[in-house]
Amino acid sequence: MARKEKYINEFDIKKGSIEETMLGPLWARAIYSQLYPSLLNDQKAIEIIKKIDYNFSEMDQILGEWRSIGLMIRARSFDDALKNYLKNYPYSTVINIGAGLDTTFFRVDNGKITMYNIDLHNVINFREKLIEETERNRNIARSVFNNDWMDEINFSENKGIFLIAGGFIYYFNEEEISAFLKKLANRFPAREIIFDAVSNLALKVANKRAKRAKSELRFKFAIDDPYNSIPKWSNKIEIKDCYVIGDRTSINKNWKFKTKLMNRISNWLKTARIIHLKFLK
Repeated sequence: MARKEKYINEFDIKKGSIEETMLGPLWARAIYSQLYPSLLNDQKAIEIIKKIDYNFSEMDQILGEWRSIGLMIRARSFDDALKNYLKNYPYSTVINIGAGLDTTFFRVDNGKITMYNIDLHNVINFREKLIEETERNRNIARSVFNNDWMDEINFSENKGIFLIAGGFIYYFNEEEISAFLKKLANRFPAREIIFDAVSNLALKVANKRAKRAKSELRFKFAIDDPYNSIPKWSNKIEIKDCYVIGDRTSINKNWKFKTKLMNRISNWLKTARIIHLKFLK
């Protein structure tokens, strides 16, 4: 008997809820993967978005092309870093912090990795309506600041451990993030983590937009100079790579004028960065 598809009715998603917030990056990857597959080809996001009975017209107005392209670049940056890591550690354990509706596993899977998607209970419950858990793509419903999730990770250090945290650190204050990274460094020495960070200017702009949209979510933490701030957190944390989010992506001639312009302005102002850290022994 054919498995019945699960569809998510729009009435399951409340305005301004965390579930609605999770739909944004998923929608961006699905829509713009079809337009610009050479930047990111996220077939799983395209598949999932078709299962959701939801009016995305407002999402299009909120994100638009240039913000969606930014989300695509972030995903591509993470994918590239992880794929490079997997060349040396093909059987790696990958830890996806604040996973939401992330579909990284399906873009990077080499048939050997195991990924753990960690997020709050309500987020994981929503995720499992849309993305089936498997033996190698597993979920943990827990706050990442509750350290006992680390005991549920089945890993072998000699096979490699890589952590990703997209759209995560700026929702917490610096004390929480620095303490969290120190714990990760102590638990997973000689391993790596990649995440994105925003500048103080971007933080202020994002919070003004959130206030106008009557969203309760606010950015709390910005990094203007990673090479000045991050080394102060721990002597076990080293910056492996750091760059402005759009610096390594060529502008596509088919992007809208606003997308090209905002991409240049954002790069010039350094409003967002990809930060790749290594934990030292």
